[in-house]
Amino acid sequence: MKAPAVTPPALQLVLGEEELLVERAVQAAVDTARLADPSAEMTRARATELTGPELAELVSPSLFAERRVIVLEGAQEVGKDIAAVIMSYVKAPADSVQLVVLHNGGGRKPGKDLVAAMKSAGAQVVECPKITKPQDRESFVRNEIRQAGGRSDADAVRELIDSVGSDLRELAAAAAQLVADTNGQVTVEAIRRYHRGRADVTGFAVAEKAVTGDVTGALETLRWAMQLGVPHVLVADALADAVRTVAKVAGAGRADPYRLSGELGMPAWKVRKALAQSRGWHPAGLVAAMQVVAEVNADVKGVAVDAGYALERAVLRLAEARRRA
Repeated sequence: MKAPAVTPPALQLVLGEEELLVERAVQAAVDTARLADPSAEMTRARATELTGPELAELVSPSLFAERRVIVLEGAQEVGKDIAAVIMSYVKAPADSVQLVVLHNGGGRKPGKDLVAAMKSAGAQVVECPKITKPQDRESFVRNEIRQAGGRSDADAVRELIDSVGSDLRELAAAAAQLVADTNGQVTVEAIRRYHRGRADVTGFAVAEKAVTGDVTGALETLRWAMQLGVPHVLVADALADAVRTVAKVAGAGRADPYRLSGELGMPAWKVRKALAQSRGWHPAGLVAAMQVVAEVNADVKGVAVDAGYALERAVLRLAEARRRA
């Protein structure tokens, strides 16, 4: 029998809390396993919900030597007992099992000890740090365009973020689509052409109108977004992002946008936009608005019977909050 052309690592540690990057790391592990064995199966479990015997059974080799990928989530929360079982296993992992441990980088001492043990055992480490800084988001977009086979410049990268927003999944999808539609030449002009007519029906467009008091425009844009299938959760996230940004900028005072950019960790263009949006808002109103976006976030994730109605109600409540002195 010939050895597989690909030998997947027996141990992988996915370290960080950027959801998109974590999911990509897990998918890459599964894809690698299936290059070695097309019948490889993945089992995903939360580490804190397993008993020692259950975990031991999961990582035990199959009787027929079939390759398996075991993904353990939430390793930062494990207690001493489960951490001890995993640390014992990583000293002598099974040949036909790929253990992928997801750890956000924080947590309690047992989880941190587990990270150290996996590194000592030679685990392949995939870093997935949270992307929060503007320059890191720009670097992410540049890499997405490059990996899709395209080319861009700094102005185009900023234009894409301005058009799409900060959600990494949306940025990744937009970058890939632009590369495909422009023969790889992602320019400012191409981005503006691509998003003309689309920008008016994104969650960010709804949010921008809502925080500036344009209730009619926000509701109209929201209804278009719903008709075109924009997910409710993305609109709720955009509302929350807009309110948080206005609150941060308003709280920092009327300073130079470039100075505030460094202090607040957001690009200068976003600071300038938020400064304009913050006119008409008072502290009491921003407190109320934060409560509104927190509630609608829960509503669209299952609390409300009708998520569309919950979003419309949130837009109206934000308008009320903006009028509050």
